[in-house]
Amino acid sequence: MDVFIIDDHPIVLQGLKNLLESREGIRVTGIFDQADSALAALDSHIPEVMLMDINLPDISGVTLCQQVKQAHPEIRVVALSIHNERSVIMSMLQSGASGYVLKNAIGDDIVAALQAAMEGQIYLCAETQKALNEAPGTEPKEIPRLTRREKEILELIGQGYTTQQIAAELFISTHTVESHRKNLKEKFGVPNTATVVRMAAELGLMR
Repeated sequence: MDVFIIDDHPIVLQGLKNLLESREGIRVTGIFDQADSALAALDSHIPEVMLMDINLPDISGVTLCQQVKQAHPEIRVVALSIHNERSVIMSMLQSGASGYVLKNAIGDDIVAALQAAMEGQIYLCAETQKALNEAPGTEPKEIPRLTRREKEILELIGQGYTTQQIAAELFISTHTVESHRKNLKEKFGVPNTATVVRMAAELGLMR
C-alpha cells in the first residue's frame, strides 16, 4: 500500500510515518506539512491512499479532499482529525473520504482505516461512529455552496469586522454587505451570523 501523509505538526507527521512503516505491506512515499505541496507531488507520483489532517495551514482538509478526488478519483482519502463534530465528519465523507479517524484513536485504527479504504470500504473509528449517531440538530443537510465574495465576507465576520468595516475593506456598500449576510444565514438555515461562522468553521469552509 502506497501512502502519502499530510499533517502540519512535524511530531505527528513523523509519528505517523514511523507507525505506518512499522506495518508490513505499507510504504510511505511522501510526507507533507501543507496541502499545496501534497497536490504538487501528485504530478509525479500517485499514491493509493492519502492520510490527511483536516486542519491544514493553507486550505482545509475538506477542500483538499475535494480537489484530490476531482483530479484523481482512484486515490482513497482517510481523514485524521481532532474534530468529532457530526458536521465535520459528514463534510469529509460527502467530499469523498473513505475513512475518518480521531487523533486520540489507537494506531491500529489508523491502519485499519487504510486497509478498509483499499478494499473500497468506509471506516469510522468508534468515537466517529458515536458522533454520527447523535441527532443532527440544526446542522445543514449538505455543505452550502458559497460564492467567492461570500467567503471573503464570512472570513471578515469571523475576524470580528462590523458591516461598515467589511464595506470599507472590500470597497462595497454596507447595503451589499447586509445582503450577503442575509444570504449566508439563508444558506446555512440559521438566524444569526455567529452561528454561520461556527458552522462554516466546523465544515472546513474557513481558512
